[in-house]
Amino acid sequence: MCGITGWASFHGDARTRAHAIEAMTATLTPRGPDAGGVWLGERAAIGHRRLAVIDLAGGVQPMTDRPDRPTTVLSYSGEVYNHHQLRAELRARGHHFRTRSDTEVVLRAYAEWGADLAEHLEGMFAFAVWDERAQRLLLVRDRLGVKPLFWAAVDGGLAFASEPKALFAHPEIRPRVDSDGLREAYGLLFNTGPTVWSGVREVEPGGLLVLDRDGIRERRYWQLDLDAEPAGDDRDTAVERIRDLVGTAARSQLEADVPLCSLLSGGIDSTVLTALLADELRLREGPDARIRSYAVDYSDQAEQFTGDVLRTGHDTPYATEAGAHIGTDHSTVVLDPRDLLDPEHRKAVVVARDSPIGVGDMDTSLYLLFGEIREHSTVALSGEAADEVFGGYPWFHNPKALAATTFPWLLVTGDEAAMPLNPELDLRMAEFRADTYRGALAAVPHRDDETPVEHRQREMQHLSLTRWLRQLLHRKDRLSMTQGLEVRVPYCDHRLVEYAFAAPWALQSFDGREKSLLRAAGAGLAPDSVLHRPKNHYPATHHPDYNRGLQDLARDALAMAQVRALADETRIKPCLDTPPERLEWGHRLRLERVVDLALWLDHHQPELAL
Repeated sequence: MCGITGWASFHGDARTRAHAIEAMTATLTPRGPDAGGVWLGERAAIGHRRLAVIDLAGGVQPMTDRPDRPTTVLSYSGEVYNHHQLRAELRARGHHFRTRSDTEVVLRAYAEWGADLAEHLEGMFAFAVWDERAQRLLLVRDRLGVKPLFWAAVDGGLAFASEPKALFAHPEIRPRVDSDGLREAYGLLFNTGPTVWSGVREVEPGGLLVLDRDGIRERRYWQLDLDAEPAGDDRDTAVERIRDLVGTAARSQLEADVPLCSLLSGGIDSTVLTALLADELRLREGPDARIRSYAVDYSDQAEQFTGDVLRTGHDTPYATEAGAHIGTDHSTVVLDPRDLLDPEHRKAVVVARDSPIGVGDMDTSLYLLFGEIREHSTVALSGEAADEVFGGYPWFHNPKALAATTFPWLLVTGDEAAMPLNPELDLRMAEFRADTYRGALAAVPHRDDETPVEHRQREMQHLSLTRWLRQLLHRKDRLSMTQGLEVRVPYCDHRLVEYAFAAPWALQSFDGREKSLLRAAGAGLAPDSVLHRPKNHYPATHHPDYNRGLQDLARDALAMAQVRALADETRIKPCLDTPPERLEWGHRLRLERVVDLALWLDHHQPELAL
């Protein structure tokens, strides 16, 4: 796992701007603490920071096809899980390898298939290839968008990076925010393409971008469709197929030349995954092999916990039981809720995100959890995406959300206001949301014979996989990589996603509950208490002292003139006057975002063109 950056331009000589590529690359050092390098040519500059995971000695980047007079240069982030199979295929086609890294497999795959190489890769990745002969830059992002990839225009070409902060180290790109950017950030619609930053865009998940002398061209090489229909699969066949697909994904992602662990929350997603990983590890290393597992909790959580729309119970007892059932080396990282208020921790999170929009204490606690894990492991596997794949969220089952004419999470999470923005900005947020929702529904594939229930659930699943999931993957990537930790997400395996998306809703919910197929596939892998517990979101602290401290931080944030210019004080101040023990989740989140806005403005000093 790494950070990539660089640019290509047909105006000027990139070799005169060595300081620029070095500065851009340096911003990504947390993503790649082990090594870094740059490559400079006349028309392109390529940078790389490395977190060494596979072939620690051989995977140095930027990687070229030959040491002298290279014709192809690669900067690559991620993991290609089928690199062994691809290596054998490419060798049969006459390619020779100098290393055993998956990076070199990507490099040789480009030599064999050009831009079509993306369709041969299985995994999570974002990479750039500069082709000296063709004078062409290729940017590629994995199918689900697990790994981030941003770009912005420069004179005669474009610059790219794993994170926007690296783009801002380029002399032609400045941090600028306009009304469109505020709508993107605070609308909570999770578009991919435009960002909060004016002129900065994302490469689409399952997409690629080509720059040459003819200009910029983008296309998708993968998107959700219904081609993978479980052609008449009955329940038993579908359950077996799901177990096989999840198991294949888990096994393929267990490879690493560094210590590896699992995130075990005590929910069905992480427990089934961890059980499969533990079984595979014992097959490879012997019956006494034990995988490390980690959960997070807060001091006094057992006494302070109160349920809300996203949380139904205290996770720790379930995680402990799951770890004992599976046989993991389990640890619970216990955080003091007051530590989540530390300004340095909160600033680190906002800097990592490059965005004012997050989820407050849940971001800070995840950042601290990853820091603790990094003391022992370099790679962690996570159950992220199972709710999107298997219909686990409340909006799949909430009649109000199913009947709504807007994005369902806006109604279920209590987060529809995000942080209310100053009405004088006249952002026309309702119109923006309505237009975006219509466009989002138009992209959903359907079958002619769908029932109304099937039709609506297909929309729910598509919205969840193509929008809601994206912000979760960004969060996981940024907060893990800023700690130098690689997090893998087996439930994002595109073959599993395709199969589950095409499955009829009656099959997805055959037992009348969420995640029916995964629960059935996990039988015997997880304790019954875990298999049958309700969906529980990532834990938040419920301590009144946290709420009290958050109110103090929000008051300080509102002392900034720029914050007052952007925020609707009339809707925020009542949240400051609420007794801490009675502060509701949605209102607390408003305060979290006021605090984050102040930190973001202070760090980036963006030009506001509103």
